[in-house]
Amino acid sequence: MAKIIPFKAVRPTRDKVSLVTSRSYDEYSPGELASQLDFNPFSFLHVLNPAYVNQQKAGLEKRFKLVAQKYRDFKEEHVFLKEEEPVFFIYEIETKNQTFTGIIAGTSLEDYRNNVIKKHEDTLQYRVELFKDYLHQTGFNTEPVLITYPENAELSEWILAKKQFDSLYDFSTTRREKHQLWKIDNPQEIAWLQEKFESIGDLYIADGHHRSASAELLYQEDKNSGNENLNYFMSFLIAENNVKIYEYNRIIRDLNNHSKVEFLKLLSNSFSIKNKEQELWKPGKKFEFGMYLDGEFYCLTLKKQEGFSGVLEQLDAQILYTQVLHPILGIEDLRTDERIDYIPGKQSIITIKEVIDEGEFEVGFMLFPTAISEIKELADKNLIMPPKSTYIDPKFRSGLVVYEL
Repeated sequence: MAKIIPFKAVRPTRDKVSLVTSRSYDEYSPGELASQLDFNPFSFLHVLNPAYVNQQKAGLEKRFKLVAQKYRDFKEEHVFLKEEEPVFFIYEIETKNQTFTGIIAGTSLEDYRNNVIKKHEDTLQYRVELFKDYLHQTGFNTEPVLITYPENAELSEWILAKKQFDSLYDFSTTRREKHQLWKIDNPQEIAWLQEKFESIGDLYIADGHHRSASAELLYQEDKNSGNENLNYFMSFLIAENNVKIYEYNRIIRDLNNHSKVEFLKLLSNSFSIKNKEQELWKPGKKFEFGMYLDGEFYCLTLKKQEGFSGVLEQLDAQILYTQVLHPILGIEDLRTDERIDYIPGKQSIITIKEVIDEGEFEVGFMLFPTAISEIKELADKNLIMPPKSTYIDPKFRSGLVVYEL
């Protein structure tokens, strides 16, 4: 039984929403960031980077306090407004290739602790601590945790019916994405939606493991404050068949002192190797791996495709680590080893070719995306995926909906 709650959301005024919302801060190049901050006074990036105007070099605590102050400024200047009563939202993102539709709600930290909301990724403690301090100093969060739920026909029909009404927001971005938001404030519909999620079963974190862990840490530190908002964190709930899972491809700086001939011979112990030459080739099914080496693409097919001891051992990302990255290329820690880097599968494999051709990296590996069923099975068994295994869409717009703590 999963508990969700409506909340008194803070959001941009209707006339400014397209100017306020932004992509995640770290997705902008320095030039893009400067352009937004110089020419768009309403961009939420001003809240996320309040030291930009005066080029201040502030410590973290001072920086977080500046974020809180800039957020208050936006509210005082009526860039933002706050709902008078707790509400849910339906949010839809329409891209060139897919439409994502889900529900914005508060989700329960008690469910998180009791594994009703299930996890599949490990977290770095320093990142959890950092974001916890950010939440504590700023008092708000605008980055919901992306959570999937099992496909439910009744819920899908209800969402479809609500979308027939005029939306609260309807705007497009320079990336040709269309965004729409519908407010759910009817008490009967709110109660029905809560009852529906109580009967829907377990939920699964798709993206946002550090954010949910930070919310839990903040609750543990301040749980005696009597602040009910700390018992929940903002989430974007979406049907599991409506997310798009990409792989994370690997690029390695060297062959660990192996020659190209030696390296291919070592690979042949575990893989059937087919030279694809100049064909821009990527895997089309599980147990296939693409490789780019010395100006040519290769198809690597795992020879032994059965007899695994569990779901973790048969993940393509784990197979690549146990068969290639660790024993042959000497990669120990996928998080910290400076010889390895990652490129999301959302980017063209031409990116991998270009990076390697430039000479900083020597070999690249392309993986087949992990299935949602594999992610769920791992979470059900309390197992952790290898780092950088999945890149998942949709991505939420910063500044669109704010959960105040």
